[in-house]
Amino acid sequence: MSWMQRLYETYELAMKLPEQGENPRPIPTSHISQQAYIEIVLDEKGQLLNASVVNKEDTLLPATEDSATRSSGGAPHPLCDKIQYVAADYPTYGGIKPSYFEDFKSGSENKLGYRSLLVKWHEFSRHPKLKAIRTFIEEGRVVEHLVGQGVLHLDEKGKLCTSWPDAKTMPPLFKLLTKKKEGDDTVQDQGDAMVRWKVRQPGELEDRTWKDKTLITSWQKFNETLQGENGLCMVTGELLPLGTKHPASIRHSGDKAKLISSNDTTGYTFRGRFTDGGQACTVGYEVSQKAHNALRWLIQRQAFRNEDQVIVSWEPSGKPVPPIAANSLEAFFEEETGESLANGQTVIGDIGQEYALRLRKKIAGWSAKLGDADKIVVLGLDSTIPGKGRMAITLYRELKGSEFLRRLENWHSSFAWPQRYSKDIQFVGAPSPKDIADAAFGRRIDPKLSKSTVNRILPCIVDGSPIPRDLVRSVCIRASTGRAGLEFWEWFKVLGIACGLFKGSHKERGYSMALETERRTRDYLYGRLLAIAENIESRALFLSGEKRDTNAAKLMQRFSERPNSTWLLIRQSLTPYMTRLQSQRPSFLHVMKSLLGEVHSMFNTEEFVDDKPLSGEFLLGYYCQIKELTSKKETDAQGPDTDITVQEEE
Repeated sequence: MSWMQRLYETYELAMKLPEQGENPRPIPTSHISQQAYIEIVLDEKGQLLNASVVNKEDTLLPATEDSATRSSGGAPHPLCDKIQYVAADYPTYGGIKPSYFEDFKSGSENKLGYRSLLVKWHEFSRHPKLKAIRTFIEEGRVVEHLVGQGVLHLDEKGKLCTSWPDAKTMPPLFKLLTKKKEGDDTVQDQGDAMVRWKVRQPGELEDRTWKDKTLITSWQKFNETLQGENGLCMVTGELLPLGTKHPASIRHSGDKAKLISSNDTTGYTFRGRFTDGGQACTVGYEVSQKAHNALRWLIQRQAFRNEDQVIVSWEPSGKPVPPIAANSLEAFFEEETGESLANGQTVIGDIGQEYALRLRKKIAGWSAKLGDADKIVVLGLDSTIPGKGRMAITLYRELKGSEFLRRLENWHSSFAWPQRYSKDIQFVGAPSPKDIADAAFGRRIDPKLSKSTVNRILPCIVDGSPIPRDLVRSVCIRASTGRAGLEFWEWFKVLGIACGLFKGSHKERGYSMALETERRTRDYLYGRLLAIAENIESRALFLSGEKRDTNAAKLMQRFSERPNSTWLLIRQSLTPYMTRLQSQRPSFLHVMKSLLGEVHSMFNTEEFVDDKPLSGEFLLGYYCQIKELTSKKETDAQGPDTDITVQEEE
């Protein structure tokens, strides 16, 4: 239960943080956050002042252990709840769902209705706001009042409308209500609208019940009286009132998946090992509330999300922590715009060295905040069925602050490469796990495959494990298949990620992010040849005003599979373009021919004629040669015969 202990500690420390900005602290225990649809304003005597529709605003509301985990109705919240709970006249106006205003039976059990719960709480605390709300709801005219205020709407039979036919005249509340299937019909039930309260009292500045700290404390004290017998809390080791229904709504307000659950006594939950849930694990009610509230708070503040998959890293005392599942730009350089790379100023020199220095400075900055004494927790969550059932912890690590930063630095330096994420966003750094999954399997990747791929990559970051070779191969193959169906920057993004992964998975080879003119490996040199051929052809096409892919681009996949035989085709196809350039750009052609000859001369003859497939290394040679030719064009822009063009610039 160490993860719960860390979350419990986090809650206790977070509640000591100053209240500044949005979402400064976790929500109090025995409370949940839900979206309100209707706001009712009362005076201190419980008389209606006004009511209005609010745009599904998140609102803190007190909840019992049962109501916080209800899935199909029946357990009322004690203060703010839906119309079907708070309005005694909901059935009178044709409400299509059961009313839980008065006490009711659930199976063989008698349950408290909304009114009884509110009355008991009021009698316990005697809070003036509760008195006003109690007076108002006991009058039994909530729906009538809201109809009079134009918030709820009746049909010609005087019953609550369940649909609104004309979209042009649709009232605000119907624009917020979700459409649901009710038999063969689709309905919008006004009884589903959540109500929150304001009570205006003379001399009292705070009229919002969800912000009134005396009301929050009052409910927490009353709720303690509703708890069961004490038992051993396995998180704190103390005898405390035990929680029997642990909170849901962890990743978002509609999330019904739970981390801890033992209430299924009819299925195969215990599988013959236990007779009840208490034999497996017991956690105190308050400890469970604090741990789950801390987790919700962390997820809202700093988690990485991929569909229902959540990855969050934190330091329990609240110190800032760099995100673990982000790319280098988002993790370390978000305040920098990447203009230097976009302008091509850093491509010419040793971009790797410059990036390493910048990254080291950032890590040094984080090191000043996180020391060896600080503990970093990394937690991954996921569920098989989105928003339902049970949730699993897919990753859990506790690291020292210095070790955490060292592993982050290792990832972001080893897999760094010039990246292009859109027409405007360029940076040098490592891709995020989600970007790698998209690059390996395409933008329309199945969510389950995307999440499992992210799960495979995270240990490479957190533990320094080798990156799976099949992923590297998949990304390199996608980068080699060319640009069909992709915009140029999209293909270049895949190419940058492929280069970063191949470089990081072969650290012993010491690849540079700049063109290595002394590297004589076969695959690297073949990549350079392809880049030069593409540059010659694209320049000739540009001069003749043609806009189409070059033969080098079209044959890139085949070139990666059979480089020698495909190169002969590409080389022969260059002849007419060279003839065209001979008359219009002789200087340019001379430079390109010299470069071709220089690269050719670096080959070992036996390796050159070998037609075996190329590894991802050829992408590094191709990328570096293309960027070198592009940067040379910008440097030599004054000379009309010396500019070098690739498709990107056209």
